[in-house]
Amino acid sequence: MTRFKNFQLLAGVVVLGALLFAAAGVSAQATPSRALLALSKRNHTLAIVDPNTLQVIARAPVGADPHEVIASSDGKTAYVSIYGGGRYHALSVIDLVGQKALADIDTGALNGPHGLAFVGGKVWFTAEGAKAIASYDPVSARIDWIMGTGQNRTHMLYVTADEKKIYTTNVSSGTVSILEKVALPPMGPPPGARPPQGSQLPGSQPSGAQPPPPPPGGNQARMDWNQTVVPVGKGDEGFDVSPDGRELWTADAQDGTLSVVDLKTRTVSATLDAKTFGANRLKFTADGKLALISMLGNGDLVIYDTASRKEFKRVRIGHGAAGILIDRDGNRAFIACGPDNYVAVLDLKTLEVTGHVDVGGEPDGLAWAIRP
Repeated sequence: MTRFKNFQLLAGVVVLGALLFAAAGVSAQATPSRALLALSKRNHTLAIVDPNTLQVIARAPVGADPHEVIASSDGKTAYVSIYGGGRYHALSVIDLVGQKALADIDTGALNGPHGLAFVGGKVWFTAEGAKAIASYDPVSARIDWIMGTGQNRTHMLYVTADEKKIYTTNVSSGTVSILEKVALPPMGPPPGARPPQGSQLPGSQPSGAQPPPPPPGGNQARMDWNQTVVPVGKGDEGFDVSPDGRELWTADAQDGTLSVVDLKTRTVSATLDAKTFGANRLKFTADGKLALISMLGNGDLVIYDTASRKEFKRVRIGHGAAGILIDRDGNRAFIACGPDNYVAVLDLKTLEVTGHVDVGGEPDGLAWAIRP
């Protein structure tokens, strides 16, 4: 009898603990090895979604006005840009395994962080208010590189896997910046360090004296960045680089056009009258055959055939859209519909909406978190 009573007591404790756990709103589900991340501007949260069930398994708090999100290469950490129209200066950090917020990263004078990329173990971000791009090293916990663009509203970002090229759109300037990492020759000794043989200038070294050594690193190759500024349409914002790396397409919100930039010649090769006014994001499908364009003030998702450079279809997804995320298997796309407070799921085979995910009010930035 005593054993039975003890068993009943233990069972009651377990049940009570489970109820308290659920009442606290803590997720009992582990973060899947492949998770969909979605931001809610209204709720100031990051939702972790199981892409198989389309269920939100956890939410974590982030800063005010979150816009974009990216995950680390190991899928364990998420970084969120806290934008504030160019005023704020923070990146929120989320432990995706523990499903909890970590300490923010203060970007200091690099205010208005927005576009994000995670390449080479670092967080790359635009700083719209500072007209710059920077990288943050999580290992040393410091911002280790800054490059100014001199352009207005440096906004979205793409960094190549080898970290040698960076592309960004400058919304108010109506330009695309192409940054290329280049090697420069060694600096060598300072000018005038070696006077002509047999001559001795007043105040120079006496005959037979050794010339001063070159400056530190003077005999080593140097690295620098060259910027090419390509004028495109007005209000260019959302963009993507084609899977073959040959073209950059950007949506010009004010002109309603699509600008196609040839990345070899660094010039605009075509301007397409897409009538995509208020365009916010543009993404290629994994095979590069289609380009998806969302618009903030229009409920249509515009789909372009990239080979013919003609509109293929318009899909009604709500009353306005922002973030676009392509599934790596090429079967689905996720589109954040802010006015409708859901993320629409688009079947890329039928080009029809097949579902919706409630990730919180005014969803925007989307990303994948994949643990090997």
